[in-house]
Amino acid sequence: MIDVYAFSTPNSVKVPIALEELGLDYRLHSINIRSGGQKDPAFVAKNANAKVPVLVDHDADGGPLTLTESAAILVYLAEKTGRLLPTAGVARARVFEQLFFHASGLSPAFGNAGFFQKFAPEPIPIAIDRFLGEVNRIMGVLDAQLAHQAFVAGDAISIADIAHFGWLWRRAFVGVDFAATPHLARWYGDMESRPAVQRGIAATEAL
Repeated sequence: MIDVYAFSTPNSVKVPIALEELGLDYRLHSINIRSGGQKDPAFVAKNANAKVPVLVDHDADGGPLTLTESAAILVYLAEKTGRLLPTAGVARARVFEQLFFHASGLSPAFGNAGFFQKFAPEPIPIAIDRFLGEVNRIMGVLDAQLAHQAFVAGDAISIADIAHFGWLWRRAFVGVDFAATPHLARWYGDMESRPAVQRGIAATEAL
């Protein structure tokens, strides 16, 4: 059995979506970050970085495995099942390329753009312009790629698509839409219509 500790966040939603796509049984536990649940000692014992999501695989080789960081969790689940991640060559490299692009580019840009618009004590125009501009630039990069391929790393769905989906699912938090990125909109619609994605979203929203 797999336990997932999460909340209704862009990073958390990736894990239930992946588990649903892979057909793995799991239990979802709410860590309410709005009330400081991520700072509870019992949770910090699972992740010293005090961030959701956290995965605990009780059936891992060598005994229970506790794993943090959503991208690492996605890679682990893909390798555990032999799905959503090519085993070798260029196709595998393209998936990791997109995962690193997500971790170094898309996720920080979206997170900071949302923070400076929603939570900063006072408006900081230079920060908002910087990060919102980066969000729009990154969406344009993805739109150009998706003009000639079905998914972000090629012609097959992968964990890279699930990684990118999380923040685009919460795009309203940042204040962006798909008006200027029709290919990205097409991809998002294709992802959102998948039954496993819908189940993962519903499970996450219930938290």
